Amino acid sequence: MDDPPTGTLISTREAYAGRLLKIDIETIRNPAGQTVELEVVRHPGAAAIVPVTSDPLGPDPHVLLLRQYRYAARGVIWEIPAGVLEPGEAPEDCARRELREETGATAEELRPLTTIYTTPGFTDERIHLFLATGLKVENQDLESDELIEVVSRPISVALEMIKDGEIIDGKSIVGLLYAAGFVLGH
Repeated sequence: MDDPPTGTLISTREAYAGRLLKIDIETIRNPAGQTVELEVVRHPGAAAIVPVTSDPLGPDPHVLLLRQYRYAARGVIWEIPAGVLEPGEAPEDCARRELREETGATAEELRPLTTIYTTPGFTDERIHLFLATGLKVENQDLESDELIEVVSRPISVALEMIKDGEIIDGKSIVGLLYAAGFVLGH
């Protein structure tokens, strides 16, 4: 099957530029031939990690989860470690950096899982998901505004937390379900 048409850019103007995000107003001609104006949030991309602390092929491998304060979510939510790509940084390098900073862990092996668009209706943000194994845990290296508690849970418990609505973060749900279903065999 051929790739679907992407549309044609007619014009773009920057509406906002911040520390992390940029918003462009783009006028395009869509594949149906209509001219439409879209707001597009530009994001540098990110990496997220499912850190496995025990034998990944064992009966119920443990993963590190974060309880992290998120103002936009109005409280503390459960997440997997993640962070924004620095300019020119490879996703794997970002994943290793964020794993160390947020959990204090380094990984012998970092395996790519998949890449997702977070909300393609209005942003180009892509998150590269990885599985980390062979962990050596030391001390966190948090940024001054990060409020994070690291908690180890069996993957079966993490999956129940998704089912019960305790884990509501999209990247974390995808990462944990992907790892459980395609790599860890749960």
